[in-house]
Amino acid sequence: MTAFKTLDDIGDIRGKRVLVREDLNVPMDGDTVTDDTRLRAAAPTVAELSDKGAIVLVLAHFGRPKGQPSEEFSLKKVVKSFADVLGRDVKFVDWEDDKEAVAALQPGDIAVLENTRFFGGEEKNESDVVDRFAGLGDLYVNDAFSAAHRAHASTEGLAHKLPAYAGRSMEAELKALEKALGNPEHPVAAVVGGAKVSTKLDVLKHLVTKVDHLIIGGGMANTFLATRGVDVGKSLCEHDLTGTANAIMDAADKANCTVHLPYDVVVAKEFRANPPTRTVNVHEVEADEMILDVGPAAVEALGDALKTCKTLVWNGPLGAFETPPFDTATVSLARTAAALTQDGSLVSVAGGGDTVAALNQAGVSGDFTFVSTAGGAFLEWMKGKELPGVAALSR
Repeated sequence: MTAFKTLDDIGDIRGKRVLVREDLNVPMDGDTVTDDTRLRAAAPTVAELSDKGAIVLVLAHFGRPKGQPSEEFSLKKVVKSFADVLGRDVKFVDWEDDKEAVAALQPGDIAVLENTRFFGGEEKNESDVVDRFAGLGDLYVNDAFSAAHRAHASTEGLAHKLPAYAGRSMEAELKALEKALGNPEHPVAAVVGGAKVSTKLDVLKHLVTKVDHLIIGGGMANTFLATRGVDVGKSLCEHDLTGTANAIMDAADKANCTVHLPYDVVVAKEFRANPPTRTVNVHEVEADEMILDVGPAAVEALGDALKTCKTLVWNGPLGAFETPPFDTATVSLARTAAALTQDGSLVSVAGGGDTVAALNQAGVSGDFTFVSTAGGAFLEWMKGKELPGVAALSR
């Protein structure tokens, strides 16, 4: 990972206008924020800059307004919740009078600017939009890793126009990711779950060259089991990708990466909450049954594998965790990983929406070394892709 400047390198910023790209794209029920995780992630950087006497101008997107101003997608409705999280006053600046409103701000003031996606050129990274934003500030801080996989005006373009720094949330994310896959302590394990192999092909191809143990769960595991001649019954399975799955296993063999597939599974004849279930060897799945979770013997073996590892990267559940009792394997292995982390023997980094939900369900999200709330950006990083918003900070 290339070096990037942080707030520690920013110097005296009293009275300077600092454009801070945050992720304030929070879920709402009407005008009420239903999950303030992203607001809390943004707070340390914004508060620190304000405390240092900067005029803090927060840039963010909200929803998909398709380049047009819209009351539905106005960031104005997020300002009060953000102020509550910060415990200080936050102003709101509309694009119609942005220059005058910004000119009136005093050192230490915090303002949220209106939705960046009200400009059609934001997502196209057009120079006139970059210039419009840059004209409001003296410095640029990117604190939104979750949007760093997009080369937008506010996430990438600004870093070429103004002195650019990583905010505290971005800094923590990049350091955690570097520790997990950039320069990890081996042996390294990766848990990759989810419904379909097709959505994580590039992730799997990249990981087999990076990790020592690849644990495959979710519906994806069924495709790999089918590749090995297992009849998976009515289970979700991409039979057309068995050749691809076989190629991934061959690549893993060449890279000395052990692929872990379940050898006992929990099956049911219907997918609903708490149906009749059986725990069986993978070769005993009946034609009218679906594999919906990893079995207890396999989970115990996976836990033993983690005990030999120094680093863990986790993306995706092992079973259909949203529907009980098919969260059992995910919860069990997550608690094992959390305990190893708390013992100091494992560096554990997890990310992605389903993963965060699963770790929360297991009650261990606070016990992992780092849990990323980024979805798309975390997946792109797991594919080994360069993230434009991160690369721009290092140039």
